[in-house]
Amino acid sequence: MTAPASAFFSPVPSVLDLAPVVPVVVIEDVADAVPLARALVAGGLPAIEVTLRTPAALDSIRAITGAVPGAVVGAGTVLTPVQVSEAVAAGARFLVSPGWTETLLEAMRASGVPFLPGVSTTSEVVALLERGVREMKFFPAQAAGGTAYLRSLAGPLPQARFCPTGGIGAANAPEYLALPNVGCVGGTWMLPADAVAAGDWTRVEALAREAAGLGRRS
Repeated sequence: MTAPASAFFSPVPSVLDLAPVVPVVVIEDVADAVPLARALVAGGLPAIEVTLRTPAALDSIRAITGAVPGAVVGAGTVLTPVQVSEAVAAGARFLVSPGWTETLLEAMRASGVPFLPGVSTTSEVVALLERGVREMKFFPAQAAGGTAYLRSLAGPLPQARFCPTGGIGAANAPEYLALPNVGCVGGTWMLPADAVAAGDWTRVEALAREAAGLGRRS
């Protein structure tokens, strides 16, 4: 049996500690995958979440894994155990889901790579903590209560750490990153649609560099 591509890389200790911002990438054309990833990595954003929303997603993960050694590429919008298996086989080094079920959680746990199950309520957070999961995606962040909600969780549930995603941009990302229970944020603002369409990877790199400088703590 051939080992999954991710088996040839060292494990990722925590997605939340790789960079302050995780680009959330929707790739329509596999040809864009490698130059896009190179621009993000050159700008200081090595963790790249390729969402499984397009037919090009898995091939894009394979392409980035094979051609951009500085990238830590993961799969987002993971919804089923089949997608877990396909993503890891393609080389995904972490998994992100917008929500979770027992079936999906067990599949992600069995995958052997780090994962961030999505939550938007206190009960979901407590349920995951009960199952030994302490790192989570908070989604949709702004719609679910934003920084005020996360700040209110820090007191009673300090062991939970989050990557908020959804409605986050350059303007409000620092507010999230200043919270003690936020390790990083996810967003798309460093990937303007017009820049990607034009192949303006210099602009993407510059925006990634700005994002990488957000939320630096002394």
